[in-house]
Amino acid sequence: MISEPATKQLRREQLRDFLRTRRASLTPGAVGVVSVGTRRTPGLRREEVALLAGVGVSWYTWLEQGRDINVSAEVLEAIGRALQLSEPERAHLFVLAGLNPPPAHSVRATEVSPELRRLIDAWAPRPALLRDRYWNILAINSATRAAFGYDDDDHNCLVSFFTNTRYRGCHAQWAQVAPSVVAAFRAEAAHLPGDPEFDRVIAELSAVSTEFAELWTRHDVASPTRAVKAVNHPEAGAMYFDTTTLAVIDHPCWYLELYNPQPGTTTQERLEELLRAGIPS
Repeated sequence: MISEPATKQLRREQLRDFLRTRRASLTPGAVGVVSVGTRRTPGLRREEVALLAGVGVSWYTWLEQGRDINVSAEVLEAIGRALQLSEPERAHLFVLAGLNPPPAHSVRATEVSPELRRLIDAWAPRPALLRDRYWNILAINSATRAAFGYDDDDHNCLVSFFTNTRYRGCHAQWAQVAPSVVAAFRAEAAHLPGDPEFDRVIAELSAVSTEFAELWTRHDVASPTRAVKAVNHPEAGAMYFDTTTLAVIDHPCWYLELYNPQPGTTTQERLEELLRAGIPS
């Protein structure tokens, strides 16, 4: 196993090569720099990158040479902008510098690809749901509607958990799991303090649910875990699902929740009967 000092040295060497190659891939014209004099090497000069990033030339030179110097997230952001790094390149820069990559800058996308929709639909007759980091519902299949009581008015899992009367009535252990649900949402929101979308969901739900507002003031946090979802459906009766949440690799803030009927139960048969009966369609 490589020692920690050796690992840091390898990262500094990789950071050196990464910065050099990114700098060499840019031309002065691409970044709005007026080219003066004969250029012996392709790409930008170190002093030009330093100027664009608003850092000292000596400091940037030491960084590119792989020296063991302190670096902040703000400075790395500035260097990333100067070098016009893509989101994956930006995250790679942070990793090589020994810092956790910050959240992606890209605008939150909500358009679900046809391929992902087909996957969600193909999971039927088992429920499947696609949500974002704010727990906004992006897509569901017919089995999710039938088993959990979601309808066209449901746009956020957390809001529906507290306000959808049919969903609450189906959830056999609603009162027991409500604190852990709120705690998991708080843990997720803590990664982006002041984020307007998290603030919107919290404010909207606090205004209509005193139960949520009371749980939110506890400041409990918990990590989402694999769990059994117990449903007491008014038509189908008791159903039990194993829940697995998967991250969508090309949308880091999207999560696919898959519900699989527990072995040894009649859940699958009851769910198929619901779908055949079109409750709801």
